[in-house]
Amino acid sequence: MAVSSATPASLYNPQFMDHVNNPDYNYQLEDPTHVHEGVNPSCGDELTFSIRIGDDGTIEEAAYQGHGCAISQASADMMSDLVTDRTPEEALALCDLFMRMVKGEVTDEAELDQLEDAALLKDIAHMPARVKCAELAWRTLSEMLASDGEA
Repeated sequence: MAVSSATPASLYNPQFMDHVNNPDYNYQLEDPTHVHEGVNPSCGDELTFSIRIGDDGTIEEAAYQGHGCAISQASADMMSDLVTDRTPEEALALCDLFMRMVKGEVTDEAELDQLEDAALLKDIAHMPARVKCAELAWRTLSEMLASDGEA
């Protein structure tokens, strides 16, 4: 039986911890156009994700608030950075790619490069109990955009 190379030490690297300790997007967004709440019932992580779509149709600002483990918080920060300045359609495609990555369905480096810092979470696929933590923000944004969760 193969042993997973994913360990807490490899996941909690300095780049990951910077998103935990110095998040750029963990604040109350003023005048959001869309707001959606997400909950991970298996561990109690909760977040409220907000975006503001600009006149050009792109996500001009993204932010989240809530509480949860380091993985859910870092993932939300990484996602917020990644979707800013993208269209909702591009954001949905990135959400789909991320969800497939954390389930171990995407391993191609060229595809993973599209996720920028969020690709740091690829080894979560080897930690099934933590997948829902990593997915929380992405699932919340997907649900928001799919339902057009206007504020």
